[in-house]
Amino acid sequence: MAEAEETQRGGDAPRWLTDEQQQAWRELVALCTRLPAALDTQLQRDAGISHFEYFVLAVLSEAPKRRLQLNVLATEANASLSRLSHVVTRMEKAGWVRREPIVGGRGSYAVLTPAGHAKVVATAPGHVETVQALVFDGLDDDQVRTLLTLGSTMVTQLDRTIAGGTGKA
Repeated sequence: MAEAEETQRGGDAPRWLTDEQQQAWRELVALCTRLPAALDTQLQRDAGISHFEYFVLAVLSEAPKRRLQLNVLATEANASLSRLSHVVTRMEKAGWVRREPIVGGRGSYAVLTPAGHAKVVATAPGHVETVQALVFDGLDDDQVRTLLTLGSTMVTQLDRTIAGGTGKA
């Protein structure tokens, strides 16, 4: 069986995870699965929005003039332009965001409306408390710094590897 698998891969043997890597991987998968679900649950219950919708509103609220080009917003929100566009359309219908054309250019801006800003302001306290409870209450200052370093390193590796063609559909 192993020879057949190796032949299917062009003769390259897989780089199996060590026991410690396997344990770390499973913890990361649990975190990546359970944390977004918990954040979505809180935000849906308390504010009627998804975590992604909240994140988009929050990014816009921190932007100069509360507006960003859609492609920049997609990058900041860690989303494809297509996914962002669908969410912005839903938020336009809710009155939280409006699109503005880029004068003399291609694309458009997403602009946070006063109603959208009010939504972020009203939603932020409950969301921040949930983030504190789910993540930071269990960490000391050194662990927070380690989390920042690990997260930054892993995102850089992820971006570099995806840009190199691995993981693309």
